[in-house]
Amino acid sequence: MIRDDIKNALVTAMKGGDKAGTATIRLIQAAIKNRDIEARTGKAPSDDDVLVIEVMQKMIKQRRESIDMFEKGGRPELAANEAAEIVVIERFLPAQMSEAETIAAIEVIKAELGATSVKDMGKVMAELKERHAASLDMSKASALVKGALS
Repeated sequence: MIRDDIKNALVTAMKGGDKAGTATIRLIQAAIKNRDIEARTGKAPSDDDVLVIEVMQKMIKQRRESIDMFEKGGRPELAANEAAEIVVIERFLPAQMSEAETIAAIEVIKAELGATSVKDMGKVMAELKERHAASLDMSKASALVKGALS
């Protein structure tokens, strides 16, 4: 499980004196803990790894947005810190699908659902998320689905 990998990495980072890695891994654990608390009241994913992956993908998305804003604001040192955190977070994510693999998956789902227009985008995205959420950046997939349906 990914949670175990994260716990082991925290111990290793602490023993190795990696302060930045330790801080980032603690941020990951805190975000996962918050998501666990939210899941108590709502519907939790059946697979724990899916929950953890969703949390980490959200963290990466937030950091990419922050990098963009820091660069526009002339704060390259803060952007570099965010980029370093992304590298640590990505260590725990499974390999992501390439653009070609994503397009192929979209075409299969499109054919299965009979999707032909942008009006069907919600159905295609829901099915894509259900099948490939762990190995796909949904924000990039959204643009590819929109392009395939227009």
